[in-house]
Amino acid sequence: MGESQKIYVVDDDKNICEIVSLYLEKEGFEVEQIYDGQTALRKIQEKPPKLVILDIMLPGIDGIALCKEVRKFSKVPIIMLTAKGDTLDKVLGLEIGADDYIVKPFDGKELVARVKAVLRRYEGESEDKSVSYPDLYVSLSEYKVIYKGKNIDLTPKELELLYFLCTHPNRVFTRDQLLENVWGYDYMGDSRTVDVHIKRLREKVGEGPNWKLTTVWGVGYKFEVN
Repeated sequence: MGESQKIYVVDDDKNICEIVSLYLEKEGFEVEQIYDGQTALRKIQEKPPKLVILDIMLPGIDGIALCKEVRKFSKVPIIMLTAKGDTLDKVLGLEIGADDYIVKPFDGKELVARVKAVLRRYEGESEDKSVSYPDLYVSLSEYKVIYKGKNIDLTPKELELLYFLCTHPNRVFTRDQLLENVWGYDYMGDSRTVDVHIKRLREKVGEGPNWKLTTVWGVGYKFEVN
């Protein structure tokens, strides 16, 4: 595999790095272990990997700060790894652009399955994907949203959620369905992150001449087009 096929495992616990590496190498992945955030940031900039597994608690730059920095220049898939099971950490990790979230201790098969699922979603997005409505253009391919002629700054998950709803106009989705389709895994029944993302989307893109993001009380959300 070339350099771009590597998975970076970023954790100051060398035992965790070794365990994750063993699971992934057994599946044919090439893995590089990194033990601090500053080194990880430099390596991601210099030689972008295929995917990053990133611990939240790191010396120097922590995982949350590192994820935010990486999202300023790259949409490389990121899976957060943490010893905490706190829901607030989980929500925060996904809001700042992580693609998935695994709590230690984890099962090796689950880790590998999550990695493969994130990579499938990421590779599936390489084809041209865009949708237009009056006053709104959303492109997953370019990671761009234009609202009333202006580029709108969205986080990766805000953009992916908006794109998903826009490509299924007038269809109502429950929070769990949105988590499954946009985040791509079971979110343990906590759906607050969907509400947060919808709220932010409404603040950033408002509504158009014949469309708006609508709450269907007791059910979920839809992109309503008249």
